[in-house]
Order: sequence, then structure tokens, then C-alpha cells
Amino acid sequence: MLFGAKKEDVAEASLEQIGTIIGPGAVIEGPLTTKDSTRIDGTVKGNVTISGALVVGQEAKVYGTVSAMNVYVAGEVNGNITAPQGKVEISDTGSVIGDITCKGIIIDENAVFQGKCDMTGADKSSATIAKERAASDKEASEKENGSEKKEGENSDNANNNNNKKK
Repeated sequence: MLFGAKKEDVAEASLEQIGTIIGPGAVIEGPLTTKDSTRIDGTVKGNVTISGALVVGQEAKVYGTVSAMNVYVAGEVNGNITAPQGKVEISDTGSVIGDITCKGIIIDENAVFQGKCDMTGADKSSATIAKERAASDKEASEKENGSEKKEGENSDNANNNNNKKK
């Protein structure tokens, strides 16, 4: 969610782009596939494949695997969610029971998420970059410490050599 934006503003912005709406009280048994962005306010018992964004409304329930560009969950999803090039957002009223594969994720306080999350993307994530920085910093400090020891060893060896000559 955008900083300072209200949940209603985000929902209204996503409504403008919605091409398919599954209304409250509607029940779909079987797979749901659409090419445009979709909002579900009813119940879907089957896999959901959306070429655009998927909005799962507060009263919605999805039982099955979900695949979309971006997924916004305010209701319930019981199944894995895949958005490998996009993001998954679970609002404070949302519940996801299943694994998530995405490029970015936002989980609001009081949201429910039970499963594992795999972050994808061709670009290096900030976590990967941070790990690489930490590793290079560690190597650099080890080299500094190592070179100090070697210098110290060399001076000790020089002293030992001087002592042997005497």
C-alpha cells in the first residue's frame, strides 16, 4: 500500500482497471481464467488464472491455486499464489493459507499468512545485495586483519633472524 493512501483509495484505483467482476453471492465451481484484471467478491472453488491483476475482496473466498500479475487479498485464499513478476499484497482483513511466489510482497498488520514465500526476479533483491555487501565487508576486514598479522609475523621473523645472527 502506498504511504499515506487509504485502503479505499487503493481499492478505487484498482476498480478503474478491472475488466471482470465476480459479484458477492456468486459461486464458481471450476477454474476461472481471464485475460484482464479481475475482482472477486464471491466464491471460486477452482484454480484462478488471471493475465492482469487480481483483487480478492473482503467477503471473497478462493479455494485453489491463484496465478496473476499482481494479487491483492482482502478476503481468503486457500491455495498457492504465484505472481513471479509482480507483487502480492495481503491487507489487514486478508488471509492466505498456502505458499506465495512473487517478486514483492506486502503483508499488513493483522493479516493472516500461513505458508512460505519465495521471492523471484531477474534483478538482485535488496536482501541478496545486502548479503553480498556483508560478505565482501567481512572478506575486506579479514584481509586487513590478516595483513596486519602477516606484517607482525614478518617483524617477528626479522627479530628472530636478527637474534640468530647475534
